[in-house]
Amino acid sequence: MTHDTHTLVHLCTSTEWLSARQTGEYRAASLDEVGFIHLSAPHQVHLPANRLYAGRRDLVLLRIDSARVGSPIAWEPGVPTDPESMLFPHLYGPLPVAAVTAVEEYRPDANGVFVPLGR
Repeated sequence: MTHDTHTLVHLCTSTEWLSARQTGEYRAASLDEVGFIHLSAPHQVHLPANRLYAGRRDLVLLRIDSARVGSPIAWEPGVPTDPESMLFPHLYGPLPVAAVTAVEEYRPDANGVFVPLGR
């Protein structure tokens, strides 16, 4: 199976996104903590969603045009519990609001579990 590596996604709260729209860029806490913003390919976003945001209902999914970010993106390992050899995109700089092509609610199912996109 091949996956789109041009369109990437990021999860944040709707409040964080509103703040980013006012400043023109999104700066996740991880940018200061580890030097990059965690992104995902659409087919893998449910993995960090369940690990970090289980049951939360205030998330939005940012769809990102990787050609518009203006900072390096590196595909690097996630955490050891992710599927073997899975790499995640990491953005080494702030995310410009102009690189976000769509924003949509991202909610868990009735059991509080996030499922892969498209299901």
